[in-house]
Amino acid sequence: MPRLVDHDQRRAQIARAFQRLLAADGFAGVSFSRVAAEAGISVGLIQHYFAGKDVLLRFAYDDAVSQLGERVRLRVRNGEAAGLSIADVLLDTLAELLPLDAEREVEYRVRQGLQVQAAHNTGLADVARRAGRDLLGHVTAVVEKGKEAGEVESGADAVLAARMILATVQGLADQVAFSGADAFPARDVLRRSIAAVFTR
Repeated sequence: MPRLVDHDQRRAQIARAFQRLLAADGFAGVSFSRVAAEAGISVGLIQHYFAGKDVLLRFAYDDAVSQLGERVRLRVRNGEAAGLSIADVLLDTLAELLPLDAEREVEYRVRQGLQVQAAHNTGLADVARRAGRDLLGHVTAVVEKGKEAGEVESGADAVLAARMILATVQGLADQVAFSGADAFPARDVLRRSIAAVFTR
């Protein structure tokens, strides 16, 4: 009996091969033939799943954003189950965006590489805008939850506070990526940024 192919799994396999090459070599080092070799499949099979490079780019960007989103949701569930303060749950979730280990560094490079391309690619720009809205919405909701729990001043502007925290996260991610994870205590800097919003 022939083995059934999981098409979603095959698309993810191709997308993650692309992501690894993009992180290692940038766009100049990525081609369908190199992605095929990295994924252990044929170029024809990639073309079967993705009509062109732009389609693969969008899927790979969506995949990277989805993986991050799932880990963030898992951190939230685990933090809440452990009884952590809302500020500590937020710290743990946003630390997922910092390239503090090999896996996070690959993800950071993929997100940055595809975000740069989004300036000239409508499909990627749509993914970038959606990802940005989702992340801002998540942090804003956490700040609002902090207000309800008395961890954030009741009069605080939740959207403004979320933007400030996210600006710190992005700046920290860039600094870690280009100065090395051990160059400074990135989590401590992020903790201080969150503490500026959360009063206790």
